[in-house]
Amino acid sequence: MRQVRVGCEFVYLAQAITPAIFQVEPRDAAPVSLIRQQWTIQPQQLPVRRYTDLYGNACTRLALPAGRSLLRYEAQMRVPDATEEFSEQASQQSPDDLPDDVLLYTLPSRFCLPDVLGSEAWSRFGATPAGSSRVRAICDYVHSHLTFSYGSSNPWTTASEVNISRFGVCRDYAHLAISFCRALNIPARYVFGYLPDIEVPPDGAPMDFAAWIEVWLGDRWWTFDPRNNRRRKGRVVIGRGRDAADVAMVTTFGAPVLESMSVHALEDPPQTSS
Repeated sequence: MRQVRVGCEFVYLAQAITPAIFQVEPRDAAPVSLIRQQWTIQPQQLPVRRYTDLYGNACTRLALPAGRSLLRYEAQMRVPDATEEFSEQASQQSPDDLPDDVLLYTLPSRFCLPDVLGSEAWSRFGATPAGSSRVRAICDYVHSHLTFSYGSSNPWTTASEVNISRFGVCRDYAHLAISFCRALNIPARYVFGYLPDIEVPPDGAPMDFAAWIEVWLGDRWWTFDPRNNRRRKGRVVIGRGRDAADVAMVTTFGAPVLESMSVHALEDPPQTSS
């Protein structure tokens, strides 16, 4: 196992008291485990409440005060010293055989549009053998079709729009791959979390939250990453949902100004005995 430190910091300036929901705490579930976590909030007297949403994601509720506020979250996690599992033999089930709670992830959602992209999905990938080979072909295509570019999309950009523009960020890669999968009756869901640079060269950009996908093949969910298009070590899941609308890192009921945001996901140096 390895240990990683993950976290983020937000500085807001609000004109009035503004209720907000933060979704930045990792899931403490196998194969990763939480060692410790800490919130730092200024002003310190802000009351905080927690709840679990309908997808099982941990959410933190508070009210930003008028003026400036700082919210910092830090966690230390234990992660496997291995990339996520993959099987060339993972098979695709017919819709009639899918578990009831998985059917949701074959349907259109706010940003994922299998109905709009259905014809293209079948023409591009319909001849590819069903199962993991088809999902891999989808991820290969999305990875090469899109160019990663900050500012090229906005919070309202759909998979159909990014497919046309051919520019996006990791959430756009995920939305497009999910849309193609769902159009081919492959259940696919959006995953949001931290992704440290373990045994890969850093890309030089400031650290940020990451988005990838999970698809249902055989009798379980499998991880795929159309943005990086390779298996990675150290993924730390924050939330899962139909698309990014279900796992927004921050939801505010008002219009505070976000003055700054930073994210980090770093491997702890190995312990040495003296």
